[in-house]
Amino acid sequence: MKKSLARLDLNLLFTLQLLLKELSVSKTAKKLNVTPSSVSKSLNKLRDWFDDPLFIKTPQGFFPTLLARSLESELSVWLQMGSQIIAKRSDEIPKGVHFNLAMESPFLLVKFNELTNHIYQKYPDAKVKVSNWDYDSLESIICGEADIAFTGRESHPRSKESLDSLPYFIDFEVLFSDLPVVYLHKNHPALQEEWSIDTFLKYPHINIIWEKSDTCALDEVIADLGLTRNIALTMASFEQSLFMAAQPGQEMITTAPQYCQHYNHHMHPDLVNLPIPLDKEFQEKLIIPFTMIWHKRNSHNPKIKWLKQTIKDLYCLENSR
Repeated sequence: MKKSLARLDLNLLFTLQLLLKELSVSKTAKKLNVTPSSVSKSLNKLRDWFDDPLFIKTPQGFFPTLLARSLESELSVWLQMGSQIIAKRSDEIPKGVHFNLAMESPFLLVKFNELTNHIYQKYPDAKVKVSNWDYDSLESIICGEADIAFTGRESHPRSKESLDSLPYFIDFEVLFSDLPVVYLHKNHPALQEEWSIDTFLKYPHINIIWEKSDTCALDEVIADLGLTRNIALTMASFEQSLFMAAQPGQEMITTAPQYCQHYNHHMHPDLVNLPIPLDKEFQEKLIIPFTMIWHKRNSHNPKIKWLKQTIKDLYCLENSR
């Protein structure tokens, strides 16, 4: 039988979070400035509510049950949201609607002007804050510092940046699928050779750091073939790697998503692109699902629902041209 939240003393959840952190009734009581007996009574109420012992005494100490451990991350999100609610003050509420976005760049530069035009048409007094998608952007989504993010993920089964690796409380929707391609200067000597995996690996590569990793799905695929890239230069972003590859006389090459062609058309017209010379079965492991990411707590937020639909409409319009 489903229990009504109205019947639960929400203070018990705070006690449960502390018990999970301290693994001690006496330490939890000290943190709460109450007696251990009071904490024990609260624990008994929690056990009745969840119909689970939650913590078990063993010779090695006080251990949470599987159910208690499964509640830990949910409690953290719940209480974090509660802290944000009770911290609100009327004099701190800004006028107009605020949008806090995290966007992969150069997608940000390709699409952002159209997006802001739509935002200000809908919300004339809107305030928009944008940060680059980075290794800590997912944490920004989780803690509420960013409303929504737009970024590429990876498809390789061993990738730590796959959609399957996202936490269960993160929702997402794939906007489109892309493939990385090779970018090189229009006078690069590789263009005078047969384009093959040997040619691709013959020249030094410019790589980027992605979510704290200096390797990507491409390196995993090449490793499966018993090969490696000669990464001569590692940079912080696609823009930087494309800028370097576009320099006259540059023999280093780089890989970046195919959509970067739009960016290069305006910023680096001397860059040309070639497909990564791999068979279809390996190419499929390189597919990049370009994705909108948001926290489940924002799923029914009217502002975020409107923003998600606007982004989808913009992309559909681009594809129809």
